Amino acid sequence: MAEAERGIPTHVAIIMDGNGRWARKRGLPRTAGHAQGAKVVEQILEDADHMGIRYLTVYAFSTENWSRPQPEVKMLMNLLRTYMKTSLAKCAKNNVRIRVIGDKSKLDVDLQKAIAGLEEDTRDNTGIGFQIAINYGARDEMRRAVTKLCEKAKSGALDPASITEETISDSLDTAGIPDPDLLIRTSGEERLSNFLMWQLSYAEFYFTDVAWPDFNKAELEKAVDAYRHRERRMGGLVR
Repeated sequence: MAEAERGIPTHVAIIMDGNGRWARKRGLPRTAGHAQGAKVVEQILEDADHMGIRYLTVYAFSTENWSRPQPEVKMLMNLLRTYMKTSLAKCAKNNVRIRVIGDKSKLDVDLQKAIAGLEEDTRDNTGIGFQIAINYGARDEMRRAVTKLCEKAKSGALDPASITEETISDSLDTAGIPDPDLLIRTSGEERLSNFLMWQLSYAEFYFTDVAWPDFNKAELEKAVDAYRHRERRMGGLVR
């Protein structure tokens, strides 16, 4: 028989898709879709916090996004800069902890410094944990984790035979954060797109045709409600 109805997920991850299509449908440049999508992120973070979700992770810029047209990439980077500058006061007010995951070494120096400052200044906040994936790819994350473990093994600080799943998890960008319970992807696509592939092993997936700029509290509640009423099957058995 189905398991008892679950409560609010502890950790929700979101692939925010459809900004460009949303803009095109309205005869606007793609950059307008990204700008509207950035506003939605702030509101959904607040909504998630009020719902009791303890961690929210969003896919802001993937390792593959560098191949987009340069004006679009530049605009996305400037959006991130603006967010880093304006969000500190909001984070302090709302007690939000921010962590940026991904290979930050490839970002411009000023953006790296802004990220480091924001992470440090919000480190002791006790509210919702907000993870922003920037220059992130799950395969690259795992490659970097393997490199760390190899370096430890080479130095004698780690016995390769002692490596466990926990050892690997502790070497990922999300170390210390519980794995997502629910993944939401907007705009009708139904794939992971190289996002949190290790961490999403046992997550529930929720796909919606709603484009990210149109996503709102009601849509978040629909996703959480679907999660709460699903049967949990593990190894062919219903839990």
